Amino acid sequence: MKNLFDLAQKLERKKTSSRQLVEHCLANIEASDGEGHNAFLSVYKERALAEADASDAARHAEHHQSPFSGIPISIKDLFDVAGQVTTAGSRVLDEQRPAQHDAPVVSALRQAGFIIIGKTNMTEFAYSGLGINSHYGTPASPYDRKTRRIPGGSSSGAAVSVTDEMAAAAIGTDTGGSTRIPAALCGLVGFKPTAERVSTKGCVPLSTSLDSVGPIANTVTCCALLDAIMAGDSNIEVAPFPEVGLRLGVMNGFAMEALDGAVAHSFDDALQRLGKRGILIKTQNLPELESYYAHINRACLVGAEAYAYHQPLLEARNEFYDPWVLERIKSSSTYSAADYIDTLKRRSACQQKTSERNVGLDAIVLPAVPLIPQPIAALSHDSDESLRVNALNLRNTSIANTLNAPSITIPCHGPNEPPVGFMLIGKTGADRELFSIAASIESIIRKVH
Repeated sequence: MKNLFDLAQKLERKKTSSRQLVEHCLANIEASDGEGHNAFLSVYKERALAEADASDAARHAEHHQSPFSGIPISIKDLFDVAGQVTTAGSRVLDEQRPAQHDAPVVSALRQAGFIIIGKTNMTEFAYSGLGINSHYGTPASPYDRKTRRIPGGSSSGAAVSVTDEMAAAAIGTDTGGSTRIPAALCGLVGFKPTAERVSTKGCVPLSTSLDSVGPIANTVTCCALLDAIMAGDSNIEVAPFPEVGLRLGVMNGFAMEALDGAVAHSFDDALQRLGKRGILIKTQNLPELESYYAHINRACLVGAEAYAYHQPLLEARNEFYDPWVLERIKSSSTYSAADYIDTLKRRSACQQKTSERNVGLDAIVLPAVPLIPQPIAALSHDSDESLRVNALNLRNTSIANTLNAPSITIPCHGPNEPPVGFMLIGKTGADRELFSIAASIESIIRKVH
């Protein structure tokens, strides 16, 4: 189940069926020794099987919706599904009314023929880059399963559903890295679009200024396909960007600090391979970003906007929150309106100045996450260590959210090595161009696993 396009060809050539694909995913979800009970909060078994049979019948009659009809994918527990309560990985929303309609992205995926096999686990209310959930359990990264390491968050179950072949691809959200962090820590490709590109309607918000919807999959082209479908873009194909003349800026400064040795090694190795192909690599200083990040240590949009959403829930359902998440939300209660407005102004100025500095470059590159996946046990019982690792996990990925730029992470580690993501940040609104750049370098930086 490595590539959506390969699966589409196998379905077309009758080398597999949608029923077989769905049954394969369900068997992995239900495996007693697997991660399905941690990765999924809802599994639509009967509906998925019925839709698979209908897809196979339509394909046999040559009436199928698209080449991708009948392929099973998962969606994060933030998205509305008609008739279901959207719980956002929490117990706080248990008493909410069921959704009346599918979220627009869910509708778009169904219209393209994809089968929603279930809703995946996540950090409560998407408020962490670790992927730990105290209510429903935490799925482990595929790396070093014996130790059980964090999958990254907040789209934790989404990534593990793909690595363990419980879905062919997954849809998550990304406010500060929530598709790209788990993708990086699980050895997958994860994409964050320019925020306005894909509708967030029917999705429980974290930060209305920063939220975006993106895919996690095995390849760049798989992510590009899903992004196009969700964005209503008819251009699903990606032409590789010409290597000759490609200019990449390696971000200098705080984003390159405190790198784990394995991360630094794999990232540097990827840069060397790109350089040997004649791709221009230059160091890029972005002082306005440095200044903005120093400011958001005191006041940030995520905290202020999350508190605004949660304030009525804190009054009515306070006792149902994960204490760690609850404390983080409450810590933002002291931000004033003046702080919030000042942060918006600083962000806008940072976007403009950084864009000016990056003229002449096709993309900025940096490690997606500075650390390898940390043991779950070490973080579950140590609040201070959780805060430290969480801040580091989110540090680099959140840059793209600050800039409202598209961003993608691609695995660049070797076989049996800790997972490392090579991240690209493109230009605001130039999402398809970034996919082209990513497609052109994927085979260069990605080692055979």
